Amino acid sequence: MSALGELRSMKGAAAPRQKRQNKAAFLFLLPWFVGLVVITIGPMIASLVLSFTKYNLLSPPRFNGLANFEKMVGDERLHKSLAVTFEYVLISVPLQLALALLLAVVLDRGLRGLAFYRSAFYLPSLLGASVAIAMLWRQIFGVDGLVNEVLAWFGIEGQGWISSPDTALGTLILLNVWTFGAPMVIFLAGLRQIPTMYYEAAAVDGANRRQQFWRITLPMLTPIIFFNLVLQIIHSFQSFTQAFIVSGGTGGPVDSTLFYTLYLYQQGFANLNMGYASAMAWLLLLIIAAFTAINFWASKYWVFYDDQD
Repeated sequence: MSALGELRSMKGAAAPRQKRQNKAAFLFLLPWFVGLVVITIGPMIASLVLSFTKYNLLSPPRFNGLANFEKMVGDERLHKSLAVTFEYVLISVPLQLALALLLAVVLDRGLRGLAFYRSAFYLPSLLGASVAIAMLWRQIFGVDGLVNEVLAWFGIEGQGWISSPDTALGTLILLNVWTFGAPMVIFLAGLRQIPTMYYEAAAVDGANRRQQFWRITLPMLTPIIFFNLVLQIIHSFQSFTQAFIVSGGTGGPVDSTLFYTLYLYQQGFANLNMGYASAMAWLLLLIIAAFTAINFWASKYWVFYDDQD
């Protein structure tokens, strides 16, 4: 009985301390919850309400039902922006991840000065979405830019890569591929987690480096590939700054760089069709959710986990 009483007294003494700790944790989390409500949930609810209204920012919104969503069906520029965005995502994301994986494999072999190379390769991910880099990209691929100067050394006549509808989107795809640093660092961390005993056993069986990559490295990295794939698809769908700066906010030439987010911006802030822009934002959310859901559904066919039977 004395032991039971002592245990109860200890629990009674621990209860107030636990309550104080819970209060302290709540106070530290309170700014995050406030930010979640004020910055994320609140604007999302407001945009959902505005998507069913006609609102020009200058007068009170007027409810118009599903008119904004019905307008999307016949909006040819919206269809063009979707086509441009899909092309951008479906080409740039695989190329970016392939380059990131290639460099991660090279760096994983223990190069001298690994920390320097890792930081240098990560730098484009920090700067790639900035206005400064977008302006620099516009100069590099301009008529008198660096690309044409290099081509001139080989006797090749350059062109206005940004001003041509056939190549303008390609320059933006190249810019997105150039920002491979973040997925590369994640790939590198994943490579460090693969047990060396797998490679030792494969070497004993006579497997060369190529066979080890396809039979060991790639299957073991599939969870990391899946993670990077989902993140980069979401990020690419939200790309805006590059297209805005390179095209001067027009999406030109001939709407060849009219990203969906850029057209959304034009509708909301240039044409003051904020109700329609809000509906477009929710359509983008549904598109991203659909791509994410498809990736999660397909992952069970190609993503390998160690704990699988």
